Amino acid sequence: MPYPYVLLSAAVSLDGCLDDTGPERLLLSSPADFDRVDEVRAASDAILIGAGTIRADNPRLLVNSEKRRAARVAAGRPEYPLKVAVSASGDLDPTANFWHTGGDKILCTTDRGAARASTLGITQHATVVPLGPHLNWPDLLEHLHDTRGVRRLMVEGGGTIHTQLLQQELADELHLVLAPLLVGDPKAPRLFGPGTYQTGRLRLLETRRIEDVVLTRYVPTAPGTGARVTPADRHWLALACDLAAQCPPSDTAFSVGAVVVAADGTELARGHSREGGDPVVHAEEAALAKITPSDPRLPTATIYSSLEPCAHRASRPHPCARLILTSGIRRVVTAWREPDTFVQSADGTGTLTAQGAQVLVLPQYEERAKAPNGHLVG
Repeated sequence: MPYPYVLLSAAVSLDGCLDDTGPERLLLSSPADFDRVDEVRAASDAILIGAGTIRADNPRLLVNSEKRRAARVAAGRPEYPLKVAVSASGDLDPTANFWHTGGDKILCTTDRGAARASTLGITQHATVVPLGPHLNWPDLLEHLHDTRGVRRLMVEGGGTIHTQLLQQELADELHLVLAPLLVGDPKAPRLFGPGTYQTGRLRLLETRRIEDVVLTRYVPTAPGTGARVTPADRHWLALACDLAAQCPPSDTAFSVGAVVVAADGTELARGHSREGGDPVVHAEEAALAKITPSDPRLPTATIYSSLEPCAHRASRPHPCARLILTSGIRRVVTAWREPDTFVQSADGTGTLTAQGAQVLVLPQYEERAKAPNGHLVG
């Protein structure tokens, strides 16, 4: 099920604390970084925080720049992003700044929490969305995507929410600001709690000094297993689509990109159609040729291809579906089923699944995969 792109944003001390235990909020970011956060907010469709953050910080959660708000309106968007509060109990102060500033607001809660929020009068200031007897992140994200039209969601806390989204592999990106402070209090709130997180290392996208703080941006890398799609699956498939755009153009073959990724998130190889001046090489073929066939990581690896691997071809003895099966890979993620442009009844998926492979098609990337092939498919 499609979810919004979920971006976690937080600032921590050198010892990993979100705040101290004093009566006033500990300011960890610099003025320039607050402006960067404002920019990220302006680019988001919604901003989400938990009940604990509302109680502890009483934030307004606004886009402060008039220029950025004007740009949103000029683009046909609301002046402010949708503000989303999450509380299982619904027991929130109706006079909090969150409810009285900015544009539209919703409270995602339980059935019991919705009754409590109504009693408190929060329904006068926000739309209350009961999600059943328990809060469930997939249901909440699905509601934001399908009902509220949220495509990019910025999550600003607190630590419990960040922890849950990472542990459930629902976070697409992490913006972490490191402040030159040490809190040292064992009772101070920390960004991440204990528990089981995804395997593998996160991939570092950016490191940037902003006055006296450092911003780091990370994305997850470990593929899902079986039919479970993770944010890392989406990142790798997007990369495969980007690789397709690097293909030399052709009137007789598709432009395709492919990436092979080990279970721990290590990229094993990548390739694209007609790579290296070979006019007939396919993307999956080019990528697999760069990996030692005996590599023990192949049986648990995932291959991402912008177009369904071919089941028939005239230019080489073996189609890409057969090459994938021979390699030992049994999980394939693709954006677009092969049309009948060159081969009638093309069905690489059928070839793969008949031999026990799992094939996942993520249609939200289909247009991106088609883009370098517009001259072939219209």
